[in-house]
Amino acid sequence: MLSIIEQIKQGKLWDFHGGIHPAENKKISNQAPIVSAGIPQELVLPLKQHIGSKGDIIVAVGDKVQKGQALTQGDIAMCVPVHAPTSGTVIAIEQRTTAHPSGLSDLCIVLNPDHTDTWGEKKTYADYQDRDPAELIETIRLSGIAGLGGAGFPTARKLQGGLGNVDILIINAAECEPYITADDRLMRDYAEEVIEGVRILRHIISPKLTIIGIEDNKPEAIKALEHHVTEADNILIRVVPTKYPSGSSKQLVKILTGREVPSQSRSTSVGVIMQNIGTAFAIKRAIIDGEPLIERVVTLTGEAFKKRGNVFAMLGTPIAFLLDKFGYKADKKHPRVIIGGSLMGFTLPHSNVPITKITNCILAPKRKELPLHTYEMACIRCSACADVCPSSLLPQQLQWYAKDQNYDKCEEYNLQDCIECGACAYVCPSEIPLVQYYRQAKAEIWARSQDEMNAERARQRFEAKQARMERDKAERENRFKKAADSRRDEMAKTGGNDAVAAAIARVKAKQTAAAKADTAEVKPAVAAAIAKAKAKQAASAQGATSESLPDNSEMAKLREERKRQARERKAEKEAAANNQPVAENDSKKDAVAAAVARAKAKKAAQQAESIPEPVLETKEVDPKKAAVAAAVARAKARKAAQQAESTPEPVVETENVDPKKAAVAAAVARAKARKAAQQAESAPEPSVETENVDPKKAAVAAAVARAKARKAAQQAELTPEPVVETENVDPKKAAVAAAVARAKARKAAQQAAKEQQNIEED
Repeated sequence: MLSIIEQIKQGKLWDFHGGIHPAENKKISNQAPIVSAGIPQELVLPLKQHIGSKGDIIVAVGDKVQKGQALTQGDIAMCVPVHAPTSGTVIAIEQRTTAHPSGLSDLCIVLNPDHTDTWGEKKTYADYQDRDPAELIETIRLSGIAGLGGAGFPTARKLQGGLGNVDILIINAAECEPYITADDRLMRDYAEEVIEGVRILRHIISPKLTIIGIEDNKPEAIKALEHHVTEADNILIRVVPTKYPSGSSKQLVKILTGREVPSQSRSTSVGVIMQNIGTAFAIKRAIIDGEPLIERVVTLTGEAFKKRGNVFAMLGTPIAFLLDKFGYKADKKHPRVIIGGSLMGFTLPHSNVPITKITNCILAPKRKELPLHTYEMACIRCSACADVCPSSLLPQQLQWYAKDQNYDKCEEYNLQDCIECGACAYVCPSEIPLVQYYRQAKAEIWARSQDEMNAERARQRFEAKQARMERDKAERENRFKKAADSRRDEMAKTGGNDAVAAAIARVKAKQTAAAKADTAEVKPAVAAAIAKAKAKQAASAQGATSESLPDNSEMAKLREERKRQARERKAEKEAAANNQPVAENDSKKDAVAAAVARAKAKKAAQQAESIPEPVLETKEVDPKKAAVAAAVARAKARKAAQQAESTPEPVVETENVDPKKAAVAAAVARAKARKAAQQAESAPEPSVETENVDPKKAAVAAAVARAKARKAAQQAELTPEPVVETENVDPKKAAVAAAVARAKARKAAQQAAKEQQNIEED
């Protein structure tokens, strides 16, 4: 049985599933040689013109650059640098609209050409056959070469993956899509350079067989290639039938080798590596001429162009510049400019979009040439899309799942194997834009996978951090434990004690004691309330009367309140004495004042006699405490006497004292005294709960009460009652005065009751 290579050499070809035969429309653009498009006034260079990551910008705004100078750099195989297509000045680094179906913006370097077209330093490898393949691959990467067939996959990365793994090298020259003739004209006009590029690829990969696959609708290009290929090159030129999409990677592999590339796999998995014919041309210029990828062949076609053909356009050239230069006449109602062919291309949002490494065609059709789709209709399940699908998919099912955003089902039905050739949409009678649904679904799936990858990466980093923290903690604990063990061992050997451990134990003991003290210490008022509640509960349960602990804090508060009231009374008396003018002493006034003083003294004496001596609750009386309490009482009595002596006797200004008025005042004073005495007598005698009453403490309390009574009597004697000016006693005024006197008497009685309660608590 013949091997695959032997069958290929004998000229055998295979076929792939599906495919269509649309109108080619190639002759309108392949009749003239390739010309230069010229230098525009501005070049817009996107940082990402390939599949992979962006490079780092190594220029700044205002920098002068030369032709072929690198503007970005990267150290990974999937990062392809961008070079200056001509000499000039960097005028901006900003977001600009790029050639993408989404119409989104991307970061771009804007270059203002100086029109001198001055080259920078070139590095050539004319003796590439003596060079190591790895060195040549790195030169290809640094030259910024990516696949020029439309995918934009970094060429260096693809060559690295094929080293030692492939036995067949395929050069794709099929160019199957309608309208596009860039590769056709390139092979016609630059066949020798193309073949030289194929030889460089053969040197790098060292395949057993090299095949150039070209469709039979390019006879001139076939002749040009055959003219420059020799038997020593071991290169086969295989002409394949014209069928769309035979130029797709998997389909061309199947046609030329009969090998089926598995789902979601690359051609290298079946021992085949493929490069575009334009990529081979760019490799030749990079290796032998030292020129990076700064321009490419672009087809300008469509009836809206006055001058149609193929041009060498600098990367970054605005499409508007090409439209103006080659006589584009826009349709008035529906102007359209398409990047790519009629089946796989996409319409631009506007013409200020730059040429990139994957731009192979600019199509400007008229309405009659390429009619617009009217509107989408419902699928009729005709299965025409499934019949023409070159990847053997079910387009109608994928469209339903994509429209329903059921991306799991899309993946289950192998959406990623779709090559977006547009054959399904081409044959759809309902004019459903199937490829648009697939592109959107692929973008969503890719975004979801990126989110999952980021989440997984974050999870791994978090777990690694947690593990590192746990490991560090364990290491610290082990280190401290080892240090403590070694210290204890050393102390045990020397016969000493562990001072650190003892200090720590003392600190812990202090903390424990303080915590217990804080717990045991309760506010006095709260403690008294708790004690009273417990006493009541015990009395109701046992039928006996229990005693609650004395509340010294409340007594202290009451003493402070009494002191404050005494200070206020003293201040009021001093203010009254200062405000009252001194008048002449009159015999009648002295008599009235003396009578009032005697009445107040009697009243105070009666109140003092009527106050019973309280029995204070006590358990055991300490002689020292009793002596202190007696001394405090004597000091208070001396202080009250001094204050009473130092209080000046106010003199009330008077003119003529009426005997009637004096009699009324005396009567009012006597009424106040009687009422206060009655209220004092009627005040209930408080009963204090006691268990064991000590005589010493009772005697001290009585002495304190007597001292306070004497103090009140002295103050009453020393304080005269002012005589109010009057002329005629009015009965109404007398009634009012009597009411005022009663109110004052009530207030005095209340104060006396409070004094009695304070004495009991003292």
